[in-house]
Amino acid sequence: MKLWGIDLGGTKIECAVLDSENDLAVVARKRLPTESDKGYDHILSQIKKLIDLVAEEVGEKPVKIGFATPGVSEPETNLMKNSNTTCLNGKPMQKDLEDILGIPVKLANDANSFALAEALMGAGKEYPNAEVVFGVIMGTGVGGGLVVNKKIIGGHHGIGGEWGHNILEENGHPCYCGKKGCVEQVISGPALERFYEQQSGEKLSMKTILEQYRQGANVHASATVERMLEYYGRAISTLINVLDPGLIVIGGGVGNIDLLYTEGYERIKKYIFNDGIITTPILKPKLGDSAGVFGAALL
Repeated sequence: MKLWGIDLGGTKIECAVLDSENDLAVVARKRLPTESDKGYDHILSQIKKLIDLVAEEVGEKPVKIGFATPGVSEPETNLMKNSNTTCLNGKPMQKDLEDILGIPVKLANDANSFALAEALMGAGKEYPNAEVVFGVIMGTGVGGGLVVNKKIIGGHHGIGGEWGHNILEENGHPCYCGKKGCVEQVISGPALERFYEQQSGEKLSMKTILEQYRQGANVHASATVERMLEYYGRAISTLINVLDPGLIVIGGGVGNIDLLYTEGYERIKKYIFNDGIITTPILKPKLGDSAGVFGAALL
C-alpha cells in the first residue's frame, strides 16, 4: 500500500506518495499554493484539488493520508490551536478533511513530522540505535518535535516537543504566545536580526550579519553571533538534560549556520548536567525541505 502525505504550509501545500512501508521510494510529488488569505474552506478545497491531481498521476486514490500541519489538533477537543496560519485555529480540521476526502486522516505538527522523517529516512539512518530523536526547527520561528522508538510523542495536550516556547530570556521580547523571552524570541532568524538592529540602528539580514562577523570588524555583528551561540547552548542543554536524546537534528535557516555545530556545541558543555561532557550527535537534516511531507506520509 502506498503511503500518502500532505505538508500544509503557509504559502504552499505539498503532496508526496511513497511506494510502501517497506520501500520508501518517492513515487510522486506535487505542490499547489495554499492561498490562506482566502480562508479555511479554500485551503480545504486546495488540499482536495491537489490530492485529486496526484491520484490521477499515480493511478490510484489514497486509502488513508497523513498531514503535517502548522499548529496542532488539541487531543481533548480535536480543534486546531497554535497555528500561525490563524484561520485554522479553532477548526475541527481532522473531521473536516475526513468528510471531504472520505478516508481516515492523521494530523501531526510540522516539527514532529520533520523529526519523524529525519529519524526514519534522514539523519537517523546513521544512528539506528538512537531511541530518542529530537528535531529542532530554527528559522523564522523556533519549534521542536520528539520521536521515541520511531513514534511521535504528541503528549497529553498535543504540545510534545514545543521547545520554542519555553522562556529563555527573563523579561525578554514579547512573543505571540503571550509570554516574554521565549526561545523563538531570542534565537530565531528575525529575533537575531532585531537584536542587531537594536544594537546598531541598522537593519541587516542574518546572512550579512554573519559575513560581517567573519570579517571581524563589526562589534554589533560579533555581539549578535555571541548572543546566538550562548543562548543556543543554554536552550539545547535543557533539551539534553530533560530528554538526553540519542540524536538531535536541526532544520531551518538558522540551523544551517556552521558555528552552531562547532562553537555552539562547545557552549552546550557549560550548561549540561554531565560534568561538561557531551557526546550527543547534533546534525543538519538530510532531507532538506522534503522532511515535512515525508514525515506526513510516514504517519
